Amino acid sequence: MGSTTLRIALLAAGLAAGFSGQALAQGASPAQPAKPEMRENCPGLVASRSPVFRRASFDPALLQLAALAADQVRITFVGHATFLLESPQLVRIATDYNDYIRPNVLPDIITMNHAHSTHYTDRPDPRIPHVLRGWAGQERPARIDMTFKDVRVRNVPTNIRTWGGGETERHGNSIFIFEIANLCIAHLGHLHHTLTQAQLDEMGRVDVVMVPVDGSYTLDLDGMIEVLHALKAPLLIPMHYFSGHSLDRFLTRMRQEWEIEVLEIPSTVISKTTLPIKPKILVMPGR
Repeated sequence: MGSTTLRIALLAAGLAAGFSGQALAQGASPAQPAKPEMRENCPGLVASRSPVFRRASFDPALLQLAALAADQVRITFVGHATFLLESPQLVRIATDYNDYIRPNVLPDIITMNHAHSTHYTDRPDPRIPHVLRGWAGQERPARIDMTFKDVRVRNVPTNIRTWGGGETERHGNSIFIFEIANLCIAHLGHLHHTLTQAQLDEMGRVDVVMVPVDGSYTLDLDGMIEVLHALKAPLLIPMHYFSGHSLDRFLTRMRQEWEIEVLEIPSTVISKTTLPIKPKILVMPGR
């Protein structure tokens, strides 16, 4: 594939997206056993060669949409905790969809968590076909497992701290798992505690993790690193870091064990065969 074609693919994705504590006691309901097909679709680290992260400079002349191959997923960081995921059949998913940061394209699927107003909205665009709320109330967790075209979306409920930080709200957050093009992508949402073995088992082996790294509003840095060690994903994408200081603090700690790559634009195309052999942190510009 020529360099111009690669630039077209990533430029189109970027334009479409708009460029626009301590661990808590779980107390959650026992997780349901993972489905056998999830185990097959999320086999974990099977890469055999180094990744190729494709990037492009901004060039208004290249206003074309390049199709994805059958084994590819396009990931664009819109900002905060919102990513736009695009499947080979052009299913578009926006994570932690809210009133402040949104992609400029209409998603087919949105996921939300209600820890803070920047992670959900009560007023989603009525044209969005699939609105997935990652909470249902303290008496019962949200349970989501849906398939749309070539995408499967499921969730693993977790607890959150209340706004004042003094109490635990059961089932207030969801880790959303996206199974696309033989990849298993996990968005940790507004995670406030380390994960139980039951939750890890329900997630299965994941290939890509979108991880909040602020170290205060979500899980503290030590706890988050513990979660990442437990997940053993080959590719980590930081989010929810507010400032360069909090991102740098996370990267300084992680640089001791993980390779770090910084992209020039907030978009990349990945596949199972381009996953890194050694775990890598992929930093996209955003906030």
